[in-house]
Amino acid sequence: MASGTKRLPRAVREQQMLDAAISVFAEHGYSDSSMDAIAAKAEISKPMLYLYYGSKDELFSACIAREGGRFLEAMSAGFDPELRQREQARIVVREFLRFVHENASSWRVLYRVSIGSAVFADTVTESRRGVTAMITELIRRGTTVEGARDIDFELTAVALVGAGEAVADRMSDGDVDLDDATDLLLGITWRGLRGVGSHSDD
Repeated sequence: MASGTKRLPRAVREQQMLDAAISVFAEHGYSDSSMDAIAAKAEISKPMLYLYYGSKDELFSACIAREGGRFLEAMSAGFDPELRQREQARIVVREFLRFVHENASSWRVLYRVSIGSAVFADTVTESRRGVTAMITELIRRGTTVEGARDIDFELTAVALVGAGEAVADRMSDGDVDLDDATDLLLGITWRGLRGVGSHSDD
């Protein structure tokens, strides 16, 4: 380890550790990732890693807290209630998939590794709840169909978020092109929005 690295500000060092941890967790999963591997990836000693993060649980929690915040920020980018609903839907879909495209490791940590552990599943659920609430509000503001109910807005948002996660998961593996995924998900989203408030008499 180069002696100059010891002079890095704490905040910078913390971010480097989190970057390294996300890379290792995304590749190996939580159980098979070691603090030794993360320290090596960050090019620091293991004692220094433990000085900043007292356990692997604490380090992983810090990772998903940071990446969850970044994800919600990306989803909120350009969110303007004054825009027409279709344009707003396009912005939300684009920013959602752009985040996954540019941060595949973060996505895998947030929605694969985290959800597989009961200890961290609540954090993922909270992140999903925030995204769903934002989509619900988008649908509510853009719907003019008479008879639409709050449950219609909420369940439509849940369905759209689920579809988005499925498409994003494939894209994070490199199976789907960003532009193709955006067009596909936007089509699903728009059909879902148009159906809000439509009830069958069957």
